[in-house]
Amino acid sequence: MARYIAMFAAMTMASPALAASGPFFSLGNTNFIVLMAFIVFVGVVFYFKVPSLLGQKLDERAEGIKAELDEARALREEAQTLLASYERKQKEVQAQADRIVAHAKEEAAEAAEQAKEDLKTSIARRIQAAEDQIASAEANAVKEVRDKAIAIAVGAAKDVVAKQMTATEGNKLIDEAIGQVDAKLH
Repeated sequence: MARYIAMFAAMTMASPALAASGPFFSLGNTNFIVLMAFIVFVGVVFYFKVPSLLGQKLDERAEGIKAELDEARALREEAQTLLASYERKQKEVQAQADRIVAHAKEEAAEAAEQAKEDLKTSIARRIQAAEDQIASAEANAVKEVRDKAIAIAVGAAKDVVAKQMTATEGNKLIDEAIGQVDAKLH
């Protein structure tokens, strides 16, 4: 209450009403009317406890702001926790990806070595098959040459024998051949 009286005294002392001419306490003096309206306004404000309502609203607002700050702080901590979790997971995933890449490189190197070995084996088989084909073709060619040589030799011998042989010599050779066959079969 003393606070209100001090405030009222300060308002009346600093009032421009002291500078007005004529009697101060008359309804013709505008300064007096303004002072009275102000005092009535201040009285109404205090009667309806506006200062305590304003204080209460400001306290509620301060508590709301404090709650929002606490919530924001909690959200920030939660966000930092999530960030740390995601960073840890990202590092784990990166490490796993590095392991997968290293394993894939090892497998690729092993596959390349296996492919080289398979290629060497395949080339060796093909070379062997080609050598076998060449040997077979060579044997066939030799056989064909022998067969042709034999056929030519037989033909030539036939011609020579036919020209030089007489019938009695031919019969004699036939009898000898029959004797040799008979001796070999029995």
